[in-house]
Amino acid sequence: MKSKTAFFCTECGNEFPRWSGQCPVCGAWNSIVEQPVKKEDKRAPSGGAKRGALPKRPVTLKEVDLTEEIRFDTGLGELDRVLGGGAVKGSLVLVGGAPGIGKSTLLLQICQHIGEDHSIFYVTGEESERQLKMRAQRLGVTSDNLMVLSETNLSDILEAVNETEPDILIIDSIQTLFSPDLTSAPGSVGQVKDCTMTLMQLAKGSGITVFVIGHVNKEGAIAGPKVLEHMVDCVLYFEGDQSSSYRILRAAKNRFGSTNEIGVFEMAGNGLVEVPNPSEMLLSGRPKNTPGTCVACIMEGSRPVLAEIQALLTPTNFNVPRRTSNGLDYNRAMLLLAVLEKRGGLRIGGADSYVNVIGGLYIDEPAADLAAMLAMASSYRDTPVPDDLVAIGEIGLTGELRQVTQLEQRLSEIARHGFKKAIIPKQHRVKLQPPAGLKLLEAGSIREAMELIIGA
Repeated sequence: MKSKTAFFCTECGNEFPRWSGQCPVCGAWNSIVEQPVKKEDKRAPSGGAKRGALPKRPVTLKEVDLTEEIRFDTGLGELDRVLGGGAVKGSLVLVGGAPGIGKSTLLLQICQHIGEDHSIFYVTGEESERQLKMRAQRLGVTSDNLMVLSETNLSDILEAVNETEPDILIIDSIQTLFSPDLTSAPGSVGQVKDCTMTLMQLAKGSGITVFVIGHVNKEGAIAGPKVLEHMVDCVLYFEGDQSSSYRILRAAKNRFGSTNEIGVFEMAGNGLVEVPNPSEMLLSGRPKNTPGTCVACIMEGSRPVLAEIQALLTPTNFNVPRRTSNGLDYNRAMLLLAVLEKRGGLRIGGADSYVNVIGGLYIDEPAADLAAMLAMASSYRDTPVPDDLVAIGEIGLTGELRQVTQLEQRLSEIARHGFKKAIIPKQHRVKLQPPAGLKLLEAGSIREAMELIIGA
């Protein structure tokens, strides 16, 4: 089978006839590389079709059978939550994250529970079978239905899959696999695309659930072409600071569920331990009676989460103040600073501003605007926000407080963690009956909220 040369963008995966300095599709610079690609043979069967199998015929939607349960439990409730209620049979799931974050540990750990009812085939291209067994013993994985193979040749892996016929296939990792039909090195654009396409055909053609581990580049995206994320059914990112024991699992793409859910784990000596109450983890070690901190209640899918937002505003001697935001969108933080100065009446134009969300959580919900703004005002006035207060509300450019969704669920979570007061917008949809022991403070603008809390 003859091969040809083409140019690929490592960011978006698009193919071009010639090299250029900038990708005309995604606009990335110096991302186009030359890779040999194989010429497709239309007579060759797909990677997921068995030899001698008859071609599929089209069926009507009514003929599709859904009587058989297509989801199964993985044994980790946090992972099932992110997947949308469990793994789906015949799906292709991509798990990405930084080296050492716990991707292999997560997938090997679920083998103990899944192996009770399903056969699992674990393929590792980075470890030997002996190393994998040592790690399995440390995690307490002793399933008899777990088969392991240390191999990087995709053809040999497919032959082993046809012989063993497993229910679950785990690939660790996609960057180590190579197809003998291509001459490029493992991890290149062509190899990653071809191997992923073959695994996708295998999952759809035979009904095998495939979990694929992928490394991330320095920007935090899955290493390889961007089209890799479009091929798979679900993209999970494993995030966390190497210096912290907590890990956050979130879905960037999910064809079978929501992408708003998160799963929280703690890395222990015997593997990953679920954290069913992430609010308690995020609020642990919170300083008392200290300016520049406020608690917000955000929604991660169907789960309300309490997060601490800290701010530090200090005068500067430079003409251009320094502005930094961690865990909160930078442009959103700059917008809140501008509204705080214009509508809140605080002269913060000549102050360095630093905003941080504790615990490695990234907040993209506007309901955290009021808490972030109160933390900024508290730091600038050097007046602490009450320790038993939680702020909920979206801020408009005119300084008004806008209503938020699922307010009753947020208030229930606030009361469950022992907070006594919550400041909310005056404009809410329904008449609220606050939980026992929780006092509601209503404000119509940021200036009213500041007068209620810090007397500004």
